Amino acid sequence: MQGTVDGFSYGVVTPVVAYLMACLGGALGLRCTTRSLLVARSWRPGWLALGSAAIGSGIWTMHFVAMMGFTVEEAPIRYDKALTFASLAVAIIMVGVGIFIVGYRGATGTALFTGGTITGLGVASMHYLGMAGMRLRGTLEYNTLTVAASVVIAMVAATAALWAAGQVKGPLWSLGASLVMGLAVSGMHYMGMAGLSVHLHGSGAAPGGDSPAEILAPMMMGPLAFLLLAGVIVMFDPLMVLGGQPETKGTTARGRQGPSYSVPRSGDRHVPPPRRRPRQRPGSRTPQKW
Repeated sequence: MQGTVDGFSYGVVTPVVAYLMACLGGALGLRCTTRSLLVARSWRPGWLALGSAAIGSGIWTMHFVAMMGFTVEEAPIRYDKALTFASLAVAIIMVGVGIFIVGYRGATGTALFTGGTITGLGVASMHYLGMAGMRLRGTLEYNTLTVAASVVIAMVAATAALWAAGQVKGPLWSLGASLVMGLAVSGMHYMGMAGLSVHLHGSGAAPGGDSPAEILAPMMMGPLAFLLLAGVIVMFDPLMVLGGQPETKGTTARGRQGPSYSVPRSGDRHVPPPRRRPRQRPGSRTPQKW
């Protein structure tokens, strides 16, 4: 027996809120990635880790906000808490691998392709692992072509977003990239859900697990609190807001070692530069003293 699937039981509320959460996480994460390209290597891992966690938390929250509007008319839905939160770890780790590649290799073609592919696969893995944690009286069946299309969307969008973050431009670049990334992550989610069908097993007891309402509260509190903290860090960092260059001695904007210059302080004794010896012309002879 096929179940009646409805992905928009609350109308446009859940898609819009889910899209905004994906944009928020993407904006903070991409801005942190841009910031990492403007500092010395000692500070770079911290900014990249913060960006990875922001993007992972944003897309994970987006997924489960969207799932609040997913219902099967003939069967109640429950969620396995362990798999649900494991999908958050998968999202942060795989997105982090892709972001660290671009953060350390730069926005080159190879780095963008590798990092964007891994990041996109992380988004898709989070989605389908979260779906595997769904419990209901039936089995989930996917259309292969639709699943493949959703994965391609995630990979292309992640590559484009990382490219925009690697341009080291102002906040508008990160904002525009986050809007594209949010649209792509939401599109990937609903593309995958469009190829989903539920085959019910007949009457029986309700499956174990937490209901969507029971799991929503802890799900929203943790990632949202982290996104708020990341937003505060970004807002109060002047280099992030103004898009300026770092004042690091002996280090270029992308962290490579460059020339350093010292400024003489008041009171320092002036030492004249050494006099250069004149070059001897060819054929000339220096007189010797006997």
